[in-house]
Amino acid sequence: MAEASAASEAASTTAAPFRPVLLISAGASHSVALLSGNIVCSWGRGEDGQLGHGDAEDRLSPTQLSALDGHEIVSVTCGADHTTAYSESCMQVYSWGWGDFGRLGHGNSSDLFTPLPIKALHSLRVKQIACGDSHCLAVTVEGEVQSWGRNQNGQLGLGTTEDSLVPQKLQAFEGVSIKMVAAGAEHSVAVAEDGELYGWGWGRYGNLGLGDRNDRLIPEKVATVDLQREKMVMVACGWRHTISVSSSGRLYSYGWSKYGQLGHGDFKDHLVPCQLEALRESFISQISGGWRHTMAVTSDGKLYGWGWNKFGQVGVGDNVDHCSPVQVKFPLDQKVVQISCGWRHTLAVTERQNVFSWGRGTNGQLGHGESSDRNSPKIIEPLSLDGSKGQNIASSKYDPSSGKTWVSPSERYAVVPDDTQVQGQTSVTGRGNGSEVSVPEGDVKRIRV
Repeated sequence: MAEASAASEAASTTAAPFRPVLLISAGASHSVALLSGNIVCSWGRGEDGQLGHGDAEDRLSPTQLSALDGHEIVSVTCGADHTTAYSESCMQVYSWGWGDFGRLGHGNSSDLFTPLPIKALHSLRVKQIACGDSHCLAVTVEGEVQSWGRNQNGQLGLGTTEDSLVPQKLQAFEGVSIKMVAAGAEHSVAVAEDGELYGWGWGRYGNLGLGDRNDRLIPEKVATVDLQREKMVMVACGWRHTISVSSSGRLYSYGWSKYGQLGHGDFKDHLVPCQLEALRESFISQISGGWRHTMAVTSDGKLYGWGWNKFGQVGVGDNVDHCSPVQVKFPLDQKVVQISCGWRHTLAVTERQNVFSWGRGTNGQLGHGESSDRNSPKIIEPLSLDGSKGQNIASSKYDPSSGKTWVSPSERYAVVPDDTQVQGQTSVTGRGNGSEVSVPEGDVKRIRV
């Protein structure tokens, strides 16, 4: 009987339909994917609850986020250490993970280890969500923008520098219909339906594209000679740089370029959008910005990367920085249809319904069942049609009646500098105060207070 049972179980596993990945998103050290059938999977670092599995454990392989089963999720977006998801049928945005500065939108600063609906956004028809390090933006179908979270440099666009623990509507866009938004560490950008580009928040490296290094507390239109004949259709943010694409497929970048992340062949900051000459002959169809690296997909499915490459996150087989675009190669010359940059790792989906990852893997964010770094694309077996072991994805099997879902600020993690950190760098979060030195090169180890 045991053998018969095992055989039937194997048969049922084999017969299960393959669920292709529809969307991917990479955070600081975690990754999320949306599969057909409204299945959400997450993996990587889980210390702050960003995986949503009801615990603080890392996951080295994609794990189904069972708490969202049946909620008909249609989009997922990673912030640095938090995550959001949207259900169109329920008209509900969910968030979970690190809660400092109100980035989860629940009216407090508590961490959350399982998804919770954001009450202030209930019944809104949301077409896009962007998450930065500590703040979030949401665009409604009507073209309005809501923002919440940290606001020390005006990145919420509300005209103040006060954090917002709940979503608030940007009044500055009254009469302007917004098509798309993007969020960096402490700055925000938007593209309007009419093709105009806007920037606000932290601007010290020219990442707002406004020709100076000043912050803006409300959105300001980017008006440069280069853009007078161009309508923007797409925008993305890195940590402190910005990338945009025009309707003619031209790529523009501006802001911080210490590691070559702008791709202009040098390491100079640019205070206004500059066209990327190296890809002038290509039509850009998708872009993504990492902490200090950038990726772009062309209309014929080629993937290019440039910028900081210490962990191989550019994906070109080495670990040296690149200040100009370099093509990323895939087995069988598979064409790329989707890309997402995390802080130090990158995810891609190909037309063959395969998912690849590369870069930093110390927390399992590459999804390979291990914690090794990779400097070239490696297939994530459980999510890929060409995976050798079939689509066997574990489930978090979260039981809401057991365990703790909230962590209050009084139970917050304390930062413990590791051996690679700069001496004296012991700020509470080690992030987001507008100073480059506040961001540790190495990973931060945290323990409960």
